[in-house]
Amino acid sequence: MDIILNLNEKQARFQSDDIPHRLGHTASNLARVRSFCNTAYKEAVKSVLNETQWFIEWTAAEIEPELAEELVNIQVQLARWELILDNIWLDEKKRAEIGHQAEAWSQRVLDMSGLLDSVRRILP
Repeated sequence: MDIILNLNEKQARFQSDDIPHRLGHTASNLARVRSFCNTAYKEAVKSVLNETQWFIEWTAAEIEPELAEELVNIQVQLARWELILDNIWLDEKKRAEIGHQAEAWSQRVLDMSGLLDSVRRILP
């Protein structure tokens, strides 16, 4: 019961942000996957993979269909990784590959968010 309550609380907090910031949080999580793969924290990666899937779930229905499709494709791959994470973790090359892919997705989702555009308008 506590897990469901915690998830509901996390969802409420997450969804209180606007879409650009939700996408920013998702991009941050994907960057964490990359970072944690480099430092070999399997349980941290597993936790962040799971959380990121929820972030996508809670965002995709509220954005343009093309972007939602991209996010859902990422979500599906994250779920696949989570299922075979023990095997991935034994192979340094595979770990590096998922880290690299997560980094690329992080950049893409950050671009989707438009948050960098806001910063670029402020800076000279």
